[in-house]
Amino acid sequence: MSKIHDEVLAANKAYADGFGEKGKLPMPPGRRFAILTCMDARLDPAKFAGLSEGDAHVIRNAGGRASDDAIRSLVISYKLLGTKEWFVIHHTDCGMLTFTNEIMGDLLASSLKTATVDDDGWQDSADGSGSVEGRFINWLTISDNAKSVVEDVNRIRNHPLVPGDIPIHGYIYDCKSGKLIEVAGE
Repeated sequence: MSKIHDEVLAANKAYADGFGEKGKLPMPPGRRFAILTCMDARLDPAKFAGLSEGDAHVIRNAGGRASDDAIRSLVISYKLLGTKEWFVIHHTDCGMLTFTNEIMGDLLASSLKTATVDDDGWQDSADGSGSVEGRFINWLTISDNAKSVVEDVNRIRNHPLVPGDIPIHGYIYDCKSGKLIEVAGE
């Protein structure tokens, strides 16, 4: 096993040992809201939104984008688990700002190994192990952070499975200050 594997299992043992009454938390989120945000490891929605276990649904993907799967999760959150308010939160210095669909498709066609980035952009080992399948995926990259928040809020708001009375808020999390900055024009 790896060191990381062992660390995760040790942390889980310590967590489970102090689990206590958390096993009695109900399935619906207690504060009745959901957050759609990025998977970036620098973002801790529990801390920046003041959450405890059982408070809210947190849906994460690359960029915090309103993908079909994110909308699926939000609709389940509302329809079956009673959330009544949603937040779309992108962030500064997001990796999704550093490439395009074309760049990702080219990198994956070149190899399946981890790419690197330098002053000249993304680089790949080009070992021939790649696949052109990456060229057929919309990676939902971001060219303008505020614009992407507005697009995602509007996509969710106008989706035929989303009731019109659910408040949907758009924010950008500032990775340097920890502040949520409201995005106008949603």
